[in-house]
Amino acid sequence: MPYVNIKITKEGATADQKEQLIRGVTELLANVLGKNPQSTFVIIDEVDTDNWGIGGESVTIRRSRV
Repeated sequence: MPYVNIKITKEGATADQKEQLIRGVTELLANVLGKNPQSTFVIIDEVDTDNWGIGGESVTIRRSRV
């Protein structure tokens, strides 16, 4: 029973894009590892950029300099 947790920043991924991720990951596990799609769990967590850090600073701060 595979469990995949995808974490992305909250920046407007559409319901269709998330569905594509869920479908694609499920198909990948089925094709590569022979896992049963009916027992494959895919969870998408959307994280605020203030709560996602890279190199000691938040994504919000990093992007404000671009």
